Parts: sequence; C-alpha cells; structure tokens
Amino acid sequence: MNSTPFLMKLSNELILGSGSPRRKQLLQDAGFKFQVKTIPFDEVFPNELEPENVAEFLAIGKNREQRKNIADQIVLTADTVVIHKNKILGKPNSSKEAIQTIKSLSGDIHEVITGVCISTRQKLISFSSGTEVKLKKLSSEEIEFYVTNFQPMDKAGSYAIQEWIGLIGVEWIKGAYYNVVGLPIAEVYEILLKEFR
Repeated sequence: MNSTPFLMKLSNELILGSGSPRRKQLLQDAGFKFQVKTIPFDEVFPNELEPENVAEFLAIGKNREQRKNIADQIVLTADTVVIHKNKILGKPNSSKEAIQTIKSLSGDIHEVITGVCISTRQKLISFSSGTEVKLKKLSSEEIEFYVTNFQPMDKAGSYAIQEWIGLIGVEWIKGAYYNVVGLPIAEVYEILLKEFR
C-alpha cells in the first residue's frame, strides 16, 4: 500500500503502546508505519469513576507510563471496555466465566467504549468512542462452541465482533464498527492528521 506523505512522515515517529494484534492490524491496514512497544501496566481505576470514563482513564495512564521511556516520538495507547447494565465486563479469567459473560449479553444491548490517548512531550489528547451492540439470543451450544474454538480470554466482554460469534450473532450496531474491534481508526487518523502532523 502506498502511504500518503503524512503517513510516511509518521513512519519513524509513531509508537503503538499496545500488544493488541487487532489494534496493530487496524493501524497497518490504514497505512501507518509504526513501532510496537509494550510495558506492564496495572489496569486499575477509582471505584467512583463512571463506567463510560474508565477506558479513557486507562488509556491516559498507559500513555503516561510509556512516555517515561520515550523521548520525541508520538505515543498512541488505547483501552477497550464492555459495559452492560452499567457494569464493566472485563477479560474473563476462565472459560466458565466467558460463557457466563456471553450468556448475560445474549439477546440484549451492550456498549463498547474504546478510550484513546495520543501524546508527544508537548501535547496530550485523549477521547472516548462508544458503540452500541445488540446480540441475538444465542443458544448455549453456540456460546460454548465459540468459547471452545476461539480465543475469548484476552477480550473485554469475552468476545470479538470480527470472529464467528460476531458473524452469526450480532443483530445490529450503532456507532463505529472498528471501535468494537479495538480502535476507532477513523478518529485516530483525523486527530493525528490535525494535531500531530
């Protein structure tokens, strides 16, 4: 893919501070050249924080931690949470928990929020993007098939929309699809273009 001059200019400047293969793929598909740097980060947040603000809070925390070791480059970090009935559904700790989580989402609407933080030494911009997702009523067999044959353990809400369960189980979404995958790539592109070129 031929990159625009703007994307080429960023090629030696952009750091993705995330080990998510989905975020990496989305940036690559959009034509970005970048380095991936991951560091340990404890994803904790204040109990009083509203659920819709958690993803952005964590993205900022990850960014500030990365910034300690990075001098002049642009750092991009993100975090995705799934909210159902005002409760955050994180990554499951077991297959049993993944099955229970998907059963709770089955036949209902939930919201996927991705928080993004982009910074240089001089500037920090953060934002959140939300997408509503409606799952059909899934059978126990469908849920167990998905959990057994795919990898829900590293995914908030125990599922990935781009995998089998998304193909057969999503009735509709309201908002950006790629936000549910893990990065609102169109918004990221616009902010990099306007604020960091």
